[in-house]
Amino acid sequence: MSLLNDLININLSDTTEKIIAEYIWIGGSGMDLRSKARTLPGPVTDPAELPKWNYDGSSTGQAPGDDSEVILYPQSIFKDPFRKGNNILVMCDAYTPAGEPIPTNKRFNAAQIFSDPVVAAEEPWYGIEQEYTLLQKDINWPLGWPVGGFPGPQGPYYCAAWADKAFGRDIVDVHYKACLYAGVNISGINGEVMPGQRIAEIAGVGGFFLTQKTNARVTEMEPEAHTNYSTKSMKNEGGIAVIKKAIEKARPPNTRGT
Repeated sequence: MSLLNDLININLSDTTEKIIAEYIWIGGSGMDLRSKARTLPGPVTDPAELPKWNYDGSSTGQAPGDDSEVILYPQSIFKDPFRKGNNILVMCDAYTPAGEPIPTNKRFNAAQIFSDPVVAAEEPWYGIEQEYTLLQKDINWPLGWPVGGFPGPQGPYYCAAWADKAFGRDIVDVHYKACLYAGVNISGINGEVMPGQRIAEIAGVGGFFLTQKTNARVTEMEPEAHTNYSTKSMKNEGGIAVIKKAIEKARPPNTRGT
């Protein structure tokens, strides 16, 4: 076991300039993460220096079997908190060989919107409040819940302390530190209202998390995140009117003006 740990923690920079780049992208469900690694001749700090790469989209639910090639475009780089050293995590979006964004590439439209001169002039700010639930291994049941049962009422668990109320703190703390090491902008963490549920406020790339919706004793797990958003006009004098106008635009068409 000691030898395995030594190999896991080996520092490549002691013997070679080569680095490992882990290319990461969103899979066919729109929520699953996929990744694969490649060797590069030396350290890289700019995504523009990275080569595009391909993968078999038929194996990720993103392309048919008779035309399965999908191309990864590197978009951002983070330090790798797992391999450390000069190794990197490479966040990518995906395109067809002809250069068209595939359906799960939501970043393409977002990049077009945020690069629009009118939008850019508004200096938009946003922060993603990413909620997730830690599940017990093998039984797919929230951490801190009795097996096959439900916890006590909400109240004692929010921002809680002590082992009988704050569950999975070690995992959450490691995740927090890994994000900061990598260079992900993460403003803080806290335990949520349900045992096993914690929250990370991430601006940038997150991951696949589970959160809780509850009605009486019925609980449904699904991915969820809340996004806080503001613009320069919203923060200026009279900004409340701008906020109300934005809310109205965001409402479903059949409920506007009601």
